[in-house]
Amino acid sequence: MNLLKILATVSGMTLLSRILGFVRDFVIANAFGAGQVTDAFFVAFKLPNLLRRLFAEGAFSQAFVPVLGEYKNRRSGEETRQLVDRVATLLFLAVSLVTVLGMLAAPALVYLSAPGFAADPDKFALTVTLTRLTFPYILFMSMVALAGGVLNTWSRFAIPAFTPVLLNLSMIGMALLAAPYVDPPIVALGWAVFIGGAAQLTLQLPALARIGMLPRISLNFRDPGVRRIFRLMAPAVLGVSVAQVSLLLNTIFASFLGNGSVSWLYYADRLMEFPAGLLGAALGTILLPSLAKYHASDNLLEYSRLMDWGLRLTFLLATPAALALGILAVPLITTLFHHGAFDTHDVLMTRNALVAYSVGLLGLILVKVLAPGFYARQNIRTPVKIAVLTLLVTQLLNLLFIRWLDHAGLALAIGLAASLNAVLLYRGLRRLGIYAPQPGWWTFYGKLALALAVMGMALWWAAGDAAHWLVWRTSERLWRLSGVIAFGAASYFVTLWIAGFRLRDFKRRAAD
Repeated sequence: MNLLKILATVSGMTLLSRILGFVRDFVIANAFGAGQVTDAFFVAFKLPNLLRRLFAEGAFSQAFVPVLGEYKNRRSGEETRQLVDRVATLLFLAVSLVTVLGMLAAPALVYLSAPGFAADPDKFALTVTLTRLTFPYILFMSMVALAGGVLNTWSRFAIPAFTPVLLNLSMIGMALLAAPYVDPPIVALGWAVFIGGAAQLTLQLPALARIGMLPRISLNFRDPGVRRIFRLMAPAVLGVSVAQVSLLLNTIFASFLGNGSVSWLYYADRLMEFPAGLLGAALGTILLPSLAKYHASDNLLEYSRLMDWGLRLTFLLATPAALALGILAVPLITTLFHHGAFDTHDVLMTRNALVAYSVGLLGLILVKVLAPGFYARQNIRTPVKIAVLTLLVTQLLNLLFIRWLDHAGLALAIGLAASLNAVLLYRGLRRLGIYAPQPGWWTFYGKLALALAVMGMALWWAAGDAAHWLVWRTSERLWRLSGVIAFGAASYFVTLWIAGFRLRDFKRRAAD
């Protein structure tokens, strides 16, 4: 199976989800703006979303998929099925307990995650209510992550990539249809998170049944495979999800900066996450099963070549995305969010955060590609050490930048620290002999730099004066932004083609 085709499929599903995510954010911004109630919702949703990434899509997936791949390649079908059953049962029980405790301890959690809200009793109480509504999302998404890991190991990538669409549809529907009938209206978004999580899990179950891997209840704490997975998972919490921990700590800092700061960072983060999810998450998802299979078969040469393929694609697609986010910050923000209660001041403040995020976008995506190089080999220690160092550096940069750059300094700190994380992961792969660069990298860099220069000039010229974007109607912004993006993309890929890049050069088969 062609990995480039799989990447296109997963990225296509992710693109659909991201587009609907922007529609969702457009609806939320238009209905609620950027202020007290949206700050409350984003903080309430951030904690379960953080735990989802830590324990579900992050640490759990990185620990589960390599062990599952090893069982699938080296053991019988019944042993593999038992592993899935026992992991699913224990995960469900553990996360159910976390969910109940989280709902009971919501006031303490809100105080810890946004202590600045305590000065406003109404804002604090609303955040507690929303936190209790959204907390079961952790349980749903933990089981979705398990189902997705199984389906990806069986090379069924499309359905796991499609499931996030359902959360966006739920939030759009509840914001438009239910919010007018709920008091306060923002509570409708809390229910939307609950409904969206349940819908995502429901979608996965028939797909698991078709491959004979629908989990059955089977509790066995002594199963060696289960113990290996949860032993790997504990340190992987930091190794995989340091960026999410940094985002949570940023919320604590931002909660002291006044109304709107949390929301400005959220909207900028949403734009930054578009290329990060479209490329970084997609590449990490498709790389991990093949890397695990190459490791299980002791094929170090193909392991290294696959890493090289992933890194070249990352540079090829992430660097123009980072440059475009920086240049087109105002056109993007005005087109997507400058409606209703989201005013010009909100646009400019969100722009500052987005430009700061764009500086570190390449590093954020590279971490998602480099980390699987360790986790596929069940090497947890190295990335954990790097993650802890990165987390400390992030907080030091927060303290340094927030004084001069306010909320934008928090975004810049995350990006710079992620770049350091990527550099250290790369050095670790080289030092351990896991990855050896293939020939031609310097030529690749030169051609890439030329294409980026051409694209940057094209975007700068086509975007024009930022002030115009603040006054144009929505329809005019949409067609102008579409034209600017198309012109910039065409200039980039035509320059690459003239420089000698061809699509066939990036084709690669998945591990059998």
